[in-house]
Amino acid sequence: MKLGKLAVWTKLDHFNSAESALFAQRIEQWGYSALWQPEGFGRNILVQSGWLLANTSKLIVATGIVNIYARDATAMVGAQFGLNEQSRGRFLLGMGVSHAPVVSSMRGHDYGKPVATMRKYLTAMRGQQYQAAQPAEKPLTIIAALGPKMLELASELADGAHPYNVTPDYTAEARAIIGSDKLLCVEQKVILEKDATTARAAGRKQIGTYLALVNYQMNWKRLGFDERDWSGRGSDRLIDSMFAWGTEDTIRERIQQHIDAGADQVCIQPIAPSGDHAQDLAVLEALAPVR
Repeated sequence: MKLGKLAVWTKLDHFNSAESALFAQRIEQWGYSALWQPEGFGRNILVQSGWLLANTSKLIVATGIVNIYARDATAMVGAQFGLNEQSRGRFLLGMGVSHAPVVSSMRGHDYGKPVATMRKYLTAMRGQQYQAAQPAEKPLTIIAALGPKMLELASELADGAHPYNVTPDYTAEARAIIGSDKLLCVEQKVILEKDATTARAAGRKQIGTYLALVNYQMNWKRLGFDERDWSGRGSDRLIDSMFAWGTEDTIRERIQQHIDAGADQVCIQPIAPSGDHAQDLAVLEALAPVR
């Protein structure tokens, strides 16, 4: 699997199946290396990945992230190996422990200690025997990682890390921890909007859910933010750090900062200036590797 420098990260649940296939085909035509999707409470993201892989020819389809509490290690390996065999190696599995409110209150599971739970799960995956036609190459597994201990685990037992809601400074720190031979695929939200008030309002609509999640708060604290930044609707300082907004050149500069800091791939999340959940095709076209 050869990852290009630029990918798209977005949720497709508001599309029907035909529309999601057309979106993936457009991303592929624009030259983006991969299409990353989160898992929520809509489609089964592994089923959706199979659909997108079947409707594209060279695009890598990645999960950012699959919730490990939603399926056991046997089911995860079966999907990972099967999708890679079917697509000739174009499926990239990104997994994570999610967040306590999602796992406990919404899914009804006991939320364990994140690093210990992920270690146990990765070890279980390694012990599985996949008894079907094998993919040509060993499938890759990366994990959602924010804190240093999870990054160390990504280096030890996975093929890399997929950080979310981070800065280029974090990217540099993550690269130092996971080493030079592991994948570092970093999410970055982008808004093609020069007006600060409009751009920040759009950002606040998008980031609101994350502000109350302890995993992100702890990582923001490590990056030098404090409770004043994530309380309420989020400070301008936090919004400006999480969202690359402005002109095309300004956004490209932030993307390059991540690459210079050690990112193998920057996964851009296209936020509409209105803050609505629909993808902003204008910014994706503007940043497209092939136009």
